[in-house]
Amino acid sequence: MPSPHATNVLMVYPRFAKGAFWNFQAACDLFGARYPTAPLGMITVAAMLPSDWTVRLIDCNTEELKDADLDWADLVLTGGMIPQHLDAVEIIERCRARNKPIAIGGPGVTSVPYAFTKANFQIRGEAEAVIDQFVAAWQAGAREGIFEAPKFTIDVTKTPVPRFDLLKFDDYLYVGVQFSRGCPFTCEFCDIIELYGRLPRTKTTPQMLAELDRLYELGYRGHVDFVDDNLIGNKKAVKAFLPHLKNWLEQHDYPFEFTTEASINLADDPELLQLMNEANFVGIFVGIESPDPETLRQMKKKQNTRRSIPESIHRIYAAGMFVTAGFIVGFDNEKESVAETMVKLIEDSAIPVAMVGLLYALPNTQLTRRLMQEGRLHPVPESAPKEDQCTHGLNFDTTRPRREILQDYRDILEKVYDPVAYAGRLNRLIGMLNNSGRARQMKGRDSRRRGGAGNMELVQRLISKLPEPKRIFWEAFTNCVSTNPKSVRYIVLLLSLYMHLGPFSRYVMDRIDGMIADLDQAAPPAQAAPADLAERALVH
Repeated sequence: MPSPHATNVLMVYPRFAKGAFWNFQAACDLFGARYPTAPLGMITVAAMLPSDWTVRLIDCNTEELKDADLDWADLVLTGGMIPQHLDAVEIIERCRARNKPIAIGGPGVTSVPYAFTKANFQIRGEAEAVIDQFVAAWQAGAREGIFEAPKFTIDVTKTPVPRFDLLKFDDYLYVGVQFSRGCPFTCEFCDIIELYGRLPRTKTTPQMLAELDRLYELGYRGHVDFVDDNLIGNKKAVKAFLPHLKNWLEQHDYPFEFTTEASINLADDPELLQLMNEANFVGIFVGIESPDPETLRQMKKKQNTRRSIPESIHRIYAAGMFVTAGFIVGFDNEKESVAETMVKLIEDSAIPVAMVGLLYALPNTQLTRRLMQEGRLHPVPESAPKEDQCTHGLNFDTTRPRREILQDYRDILEKVYDPVAYAGRLNRLIGMLNNSGRARQMKGRDSRRRGGAGNMELVQRLISKLPEPKRIFWEAFTNCVSTNPKSVRYIVLLLSLYMHLGPFSRYVMDRIDGMIADLDQAAPPAQAAPADLAERALVH
């Protein structure tokens, strides 16, 4: 007999903005996927719901939300990040039109709750603290409410294994797991420390291995991303975990390879680099932001100062992990030479994938609070941007002429994503990416590629889709095959990403050209000052 509280729950993950750096649609198409990554937060919340509730998942990035899906549901749960704002609002409006109660959670509603007032329920903060209160209220008949978690207090060792069974693995390039929440640093522009705090909280080793066991049992093989905003925020904990991860991989014949995000001080710890290599980590995202030490100090990213950034990146390559990196243009202390020095840093570091964006003051950050105090923050727009910070940023009065910042940004993109420059960085990376000591590599077909990097037909199809001159990309591939064969699969991945990055950078440059033209059109024509006014200017 069904429980009187049994509920049909439809979890709906909103679409990300189309004009976004991380979509990588061309690479998805090549490998037979629909979207890069799966909604880990959504399936983690699903695991917290009562066992007698029936849960379905619709990821709007991979499939269409139909009216029949909504009709099936007693309750709809949605949520995500700020770039998913527009679609989240549309989902809420569809539910209200069909008289379906909808709850929204996640970092988006936590940061900007005023944007989602039409939702029946708001779940703000980390769900573990309030999900039981929400469930109890629902079962008691409540159909409206706000549930707000206390900040930074969640014990993540009690977080359940995500409902990986809700995913269609073939839809994604990779899936995610999470080891820790929080970051010890104080970067002014970052909202992670506002959402999760500065004391990283970590899961236990048995907990993490149980998550990998579940993925393995479900038949997933391939790329797994540790979605932590800084995996090494608690070095002691991650060093204790990695040897167990290595042993698990050995016992299961290396079914997974891992990527993650980490601060650049990873390069200062040879022991940690070796442990990550042995645990089959193959790629790291690093936030570099700026080549200028004074700018880094102003943004409170001191961990990137007092070092040679290229040398730090090269040490990570020597440990067998490629680096993708983030850069930002538009800081107050930026110098006129930022374009030249940023391009030089990217080239010297041999970083193929450089995510370069315009500075955007996110809600509830130190940067936003400072700009508000200085009277420089622009009013919040009535609707969220349809794109990410590559085409939407500088939501404040800049200290440097806006036109100069936009021109510098355009120049960086043009030089960094020139095909010859991109292939050149790949070739230099091939010479430094040391996988010779890696014990084993992931074997066989993975769950989403339908063939590995050794599949020559796939490589030929990939290179046929790359822009002219195609010869330089083919030469990079053959160079890797002959000189660094253990790194071939990673170089093929980075080649495939250029199918998106090349056209996307040109799209962004066109948008920036339009912004510059608008500024030029709005600027009043320069006029010669009368002699008396010129004299007064000299005096005063």
